[in-house]
Amino acid sequence: MKSVKLLLFQTKIGLLTSIPLFFLGGCKDQPQNTPAPVQVENVLKDSVPETKPKEEEPFKLTEENAIDFFFEYQKGLTENKVKITTSLGAFTVQLYDNVPYHKANFVYLARQGYFNDTQFHRVVKDFIIQGGNSDDMETANKRKVIGRYLLPPDTRKGYKHHRGTLSVPSSEINNPHMLASPYEFFIVVTDPGSYHLDGDYTPFGKVIQGMDIVDKINQQPVGKGDWPFQNIYIEKVEVLQ
Repeated sequence: MKSVKLLLFQTKIGLLTSIPLFFLGGCKDQPQNTPAPVQVENVLKDSVPETKPKEEEPFKLTEENAIDFFFEYQKGLTENKVKITTSLGAFTVQLYDNVPYHKANFVYLARQGYFNDTQFHRVVKDFIIQGGNSDDMETANKRKVIGRYLLPPDTRKGYKHHRGTLSVPSSEINNPHMLASPYEFFIVVTDPGSYHLDGDYTPFGKVIQGMDIVDKINQQPVGKGDWPFQNIYIEKVEVLQ
């Protein structure tokens, strides 16, 4: 009898020890339902709209800002000599320091490359040669980029229109006060000078080298409106250090 009871007891123990192993095995085989990670970085990035930096408009000279601009520009301007190379030769001019707005304007336009490829478009024999304009659209486009403005006359510095004087013509458009055209200039050829211009136009420099080239330009044949038959190009204007 003891052996039968012992056998039954061992059988129960065996059954009890096998149940947990079966349970654990069943749990191990169950699929792992792990939620997918949320792409927080992408969600945040996509939720913020990208903005492009605003482009600044290019600077242009106007009637309102030109005087203030050239007042500041002339403060650090020490250069006062400019070489003008034409299709007939080169000459050098010296700019007057005490005519600051016109000096600064001429240097600024030269450094902007405005005068390059313009022409001496008006030649009056034994009187003047006038430059800074052209009969092509490139010159008009350069003026459009730089700006539309005039300069006040500065005629009381004691300078006269002697031979070789560099001066500024007045604008012909809506100009009762004889404001100066910033894009053009003329050089007096008359010997000893054209003094009837004094008081109406602004001398701002003089030819110091190459006056023979100025005379050569002045002797070219011209047609209607004093425009030379053969274009006389200003190839390059350089501010000398």
